Amino acid sequence: MKTIHVVGAVIKNENEQILCALRSSTMSQPNCWEFPGGKVEDGETLPAALQREIKEELGCTIEVFEKIVSAKHEYKSWIVHLHTFWARIVSGHPYATEHAELRWVPRDELAALNWSPADVPTVERIFER
Repeated sequence: MKTIHVVGAVIKNENEQILCALRSSTMSQPNCWEFPGGKVEDGETLPAALQREIKEELGCTIEVFEKIVSAKHEYKSWIVHLHTFWARIVSGHPYATEHAELRWVPRDELAALNWSPADVPTVERIFER
C-alpha cells in the first residue's frame, strides 16, 4: 500500500484561535475538517514543504515552529503519514483556494468539528497541552 507523507500547519492568531480548513466535496475525505497543508515533495524538508503548501493553498507566508505530532492513518487505498507543526502567519491573509471554507476556531471548540481521521491525533495533542 502506498504511503503519502503530508504536513499540516496548526496556525494560531492573536486571539488564540486556530485556523481550520473544510475539505471540499471534490476532495478525498469530503466535508471533513483538517489543518491546512499538503504533500511533501522529494528532497523537501518538512518545514519547507509546509511553507510551500501554505503559500499555495492559503496565499500566506508562515513561520514554522515545533512539531506537534507525527501520526499514520490507513485509508482504503493508501497510508497517510501526517506531520503537524505549530505555525503563525508572518505575511498575507489566508483565503481558500482549494477548501470549501476556512474558519478560525477557539481551541475549546475544535472537538465539535468533523475531523479527517488523520488529523484527529493532532486535535487530541492540542488538548493535552
